Amino acid sequence: MNNIPKSCEVAIIGSGPAGLSTAIALKKQGIKDVWVIERFGDAGGNPRHCGHSPFGMREFKRVYFGPKYAKQLVKTALKQGVKIALNTTVVSIEKGGLLTLSTEEGVKTLNAKSVVLSTGIREKPRSVRLISGQRPLGIMTAGALQSMVYLSENKPFERPVIIGSELVSFSSVATCRHASIKPVAMIEENARPTAWAFLSLYPRLQGVKFLNKTRLVEIIGKKRVEAVRVETASGQLETIQCDGVIFTGQFTPEASLARLGHLDIDTLSNGPLVDQFGRCSDTRFFASGNVLRPVETAAWCWQEGIDTAQHIVSSLNQTLDVNEKNIKIATRSPVIKFCVPQRLSYTQDIKKVDLQIRLTRKAKGLLGLYAKNIKICEKRISGLPERRIIMTISVDEMKLIFSSKENLELRFEGS
Repeated sequence: MNNIPKSCEVAIIGSGPAGLSTAIALKKQGIKDVWVIERFGDAGGNPRHCGHSPFGMREFKRVYFGPKYAKQLVKTALKQGVKIALNTTVVSIEKGGLLTLSTEEGVKTLNAKSVVLSTGIREKPRSVRLISGQRPLGIMTAGALQSMVYLSENKPFERPVIIGSELVSFSSVATCRHASIKPVAMIEENARPTAWAFLSLYPRLQGVKFLNKTRLVEIIGKKRVEAVRVETASGQLETIQCDGVIFTGQFTPEASLARLGHLDIDTLSNGPLVDQFGRCSDTRFFASGNVLRPVETAAWCWQEGIDTAQHIVSSLNQTLDVNEKNIKIATRSPVIKFCVPQRLSYTQDIKKVDLQIRLTRKAKGLLGLYAKNIKICEKRISGLPERRIIMTISVDEMKLIFSSKENLELRFEGS
């Protein structure tokens, strides 16, 4: 039994790297009553079923495979006195930090002075991708495959095709190899991989065809997957015999609680709208990790959790300014996929702010941050989709932004 109290200082929803690092850092800074809420029976987040390395180099100064890294996260949290409620689902969030929980003992409520959303991400399934065909067995996401192979030790198919070429797509090749599954092809719509180009060598070395400029059109099969139909660069339709389909990547934040609750959502990132402190539109709520945007590494989420903990401590100690007036950051260029944070809150303790930016396509040119037609700062970039771009606003530039009191616009000039 979890023995969840009726109230606590901080409740953290999600026990991945961001959630656990936030909890650990809070305990180290003297916050006594910290609860982590986890819907599954084991804590640790997605690394639990990522049977590859490297994990843990920043956090623990050594290399772990995913499952051992997740166990080390949990061990560290418990050692610090963090309380973890397993098999507990947050059904709803409300103003004032009130959480409604579904537990093994029934429905409960928990009222927290501060709440952290660290619910991570999920991959877009077939239904969202609008792929034609019936619904045979053998269709899953990379996350489902990893869970099936590493946690349940099941082998769902023998010769699947992998859709996508993000980092998780290439890790799916490794997952298949671990389970003695032999993919027949990796399919990518674009001319180059979404991840680093050299990684396309990895599936080829494993005997897996890498087919770029190729689009999945239809899944063939009634009871089980029998083949897929693809459209090649020349516009021709071809059939590839296989017994499974693995949809990878195209991540989206798992922000259902925020979306169904009272928190504002950023329509570009699909995550909660936050300020430079990770605060949501309700300042009792914070967000950290991949729920803010898809997708960052475990190490990045770990550090983000530590930073968020510092802001929560300041909030609990009432040393973090609460000012409902803020500066909005708009991104109207089609090249810019999203920007986090999406607003800047006024504060007496002015510090530099890093904007995290992603692109929709390969682009080269200047990113500029403008207050009306006044350029605040700029950064020359040569970037690709799904690559992290950091644009730093200096202390002097932050002072200029706050003195102008004008909303900001992020622009791109180039090709």
